[in-house]
Amino acid sequence: MTIGCDVASMPDISRKTLLKAALVAAPLPFVAGQFPARATVTPTPSCDDGDDLTPDQTEGPYFKPNSPERTVLTGPGTPLTVSGFVFGMHCLPLANVLMDFWQADTYGNYDNVGYTFRGHQYTNAQGAFNLTTIVPGLYPGRTRHIHVKVQAPHQPILTTQLYFPGEPRNNTDTIFNPALLMNVRTVGSGKEGTFDFILNVQGTPPTTPTPPPGGTWQAGKSYQTGDQVTYGGATYRCLQSHTAQPGWEPPNVPALWQRL
Repeated sequence: MTIGCDVASMPDISRKTLLKAALVAAPLPFVAGQFPARATVTPTPSCDDGDDLTPDQTEGPYFKPNSPERTVLTGPGTPLTVSGFVFGMHCLPLANVLMDFWQADTYGNYDNVGYTFRGHQYTNAQGAFNLTTIVPGLYPGRTRHIHVKVQAPHQPILTTQLYFPGEPRNNTDTIFNPALLMNVRTVGSGKEGTFDFILNVQGTPPTTPTPPPGGTWQAGKSYQTGDQVTYGGATYRCLQSHTAQPGWEPPNVPALWQRL
């Protein structure tokens, strides 16, 4: 299901694409609106109404509770950042989702005494997360991977793993699941990966301002390319034909509205 857009006139625009465009346009303190481009690999599950949830995977033998809260896991190795969003059902972003990451060091070893390469964080108001770490080493019998537990507030825990495209061991690892491949690209001497999680949670739309008195924008109204509306004292031009919905006021959806 789209967000009410005229799919005939915009076949490549999905609900997820528009939502992410709006989210990335919002101020994100740790990502600064710079999400890496998608590499050409098997795509991760797309967020759409009734679409596939992120599959779960075995926890493995090396999980430790009570990891420190931090977004940066430091140590020698090839620098890696992993960023993305956590969505619930109907493509709604989920804020304050607990994400607990753990992985091997560059030599394939896990720290079972302390908390090296272990840490948890929470998604921000837009459902975004960002992890700074290194590319994990190869553990005997496994392909390269990162473990993660994902839990929306008061909801069950998803335990899963993230994988790297192009790894020779992906073909021999019996646990590997291509639906959990990150999109990864090389940037300078490091790597940037992206992945969006989809949880079996209804979710709540992001808080948005109420249209001010006198604004001409209206939820439920069909707009055509070139139409102009006012909202919050500013004028906007419609970029793509669509039917307006609550939560998609012009300032929140730059893919649909251009401020004049």
